[in-house]
Amino acid sequence: MAEETWHQARLIPTSGINGADEQERRATSALLAVMSSVREFGRVLTQPLGAPAGALETFIEVPFELGERRLYPDGLIRARRGQKEWTALVEVKTGVNELATEQLESYLDIAREREFDAVITISNEIPAVAGLHPTKVDKRKLKRVALHHWSWSMVLAEAVLQKEHRGVADPDQAWILGELIRYLEHPRSGALQFDDMGASWVTTREAVAAGTLRPGDKCAPEVAARFDALLRYVSLQLGRQLGDDVTPSLTRKELAEPALRSQALVQSMCTTGTMQGSISIPNAIGPLVITADLRAGQVTCHADVAAPREGRPTTRVNWLVRQLRHAPDSVRLEAFSLHSRGPGTAELLKNVRENPALLIEDPQKELRSFRVALGSPLGTKRGRGRGSFIDSVENAINAFYRDVLQDIRAWTAAPPRLREAPELPEERPSLVSTALSSQDGQEPAAQSSLGDDLLEAGESEASSVEQEPTEVSDASSDPGTDGVSASADGGS
Repeated sequence: MAEETWHQARLIPTSGINGADEQERRATSALLAVMSSVREFGRVLTQPLGAPAGALETFIEVPFELGERRLYPDGLIRARRGQKEWTALVEVKTGVNELATEQLESYLDIAREREFDAVITISNEIPAVAGLHPTKVDKRKLKRVALHHWSWSMVLAEAVLQKEHRGVADPDQAWILGELIRYLEHPRSGALQFDDMGASWVTTREAVAAGTLRPGDKCAPEVAARFDALLRYVSLQLGRQLGDDVTPSLTRKELAEPALRSQALVQSMCTTGTMQGSISIPNAIGPLVITADLRAGQVTCHADVAAPREGRPTTRVNWLVRQLRHAPDSVRLEAFSLHSRGPGTAELLKNVRENPALLIEDPQKELRSFRVALGSPLGTKRGRGRGSFIDSVENAINAFYRDVLQDIRAWTAAPPRLREAPELPEERPSLVSTALSSQDGQEPAAQSSLGDDLLEAGESEASSVEQEPTEVSDASSDPGTDGVSASADGGS
């Protein structure tokens, strides 16, 4: 038998998985074992939950008594450092299985009775807002125990970021983390991609197209939540490629009250037939805004760019066009002037390359900002594959960042430069005075003024003392030497 048909031995094999229970048990054991073995990976998952920076102990299917029932949470995580101890129960779902409210509330009761710190759930469900749990539970049970949720997409993204970008100190531990990544990426692991817009998708899409959707319709909030979940999923996937944390952009009000975000999306679908969201990419020129127009069948990605604060209008336009040398001709550019209202000017990039003045409405007005946008067809299918809504949105985001956004840099003013001192021309000889006193010729030394004689004598004496003090002393004592004293005598 040829070697090409041989199966390589794996630390976490995908073969032999029979049924959902076996799938959940193997995924739980693999994840918790790697968390305790690879310190960096375990720390990056548990630190945001309040766990101390100590070694992790992990267990699976730990039995607990709750009243007359005997319950088996899928796992338990414990971290210790000094006198501090942190413990969390773990409940895992794989595939399309969803978390059950009754089961979670029972685990919250167990954690409260034993003074555990948290309950962690792991499933393929992606909440619409970070920190929001996908399953509703009695809030009274959360007074002493925290409830956290990890999606399998988030776990996989963190594993890739840690191994490929942040790094693992020990090579053997890095290999172990790589085996977990390989396992979770396999379809049989049960860690699925985001592949469904929900049962209400078709009904909502048709109502939006017909203009009959109303804010009170029950189907609309589910689609709004799925759209935000899609943006979170695409952010995780893009972050894996960039090696950095990419997250959806939400206002403080939306983070504090997730219902406000859902209401805004539903209202937008009813009035304009669009859903809009944005994602934040570290060091990018600005948020990447995504608009899905269900009526026009178009998905548009755009970003706003502040114009340079100096230079002529055409110079500012050329500054942006130069940075878009790799962008497709179908990119749409919009220009907005300072102290002006209205939509501003708009033109395709291919035309602006030939004539930058097309974006200038009034040369006397200063350009304030630009908007760079790229549109593409929007899919309508509920799941994955050609013509699907999910794939069209994901492809549009990746294409816009790759071809447009990653090449744009913010304008910065040049630092002020020191002024160089001007070169002075060679000094010309002083002009001869035309005063009457200068026309009589040079006066003899005996007739020079007493002040001039004293100044000359003082300067000569100071120079002699400074340079050769002994010679001055000898000259003054010799009567036959023509020195300063002889000149003085002749003058008297």
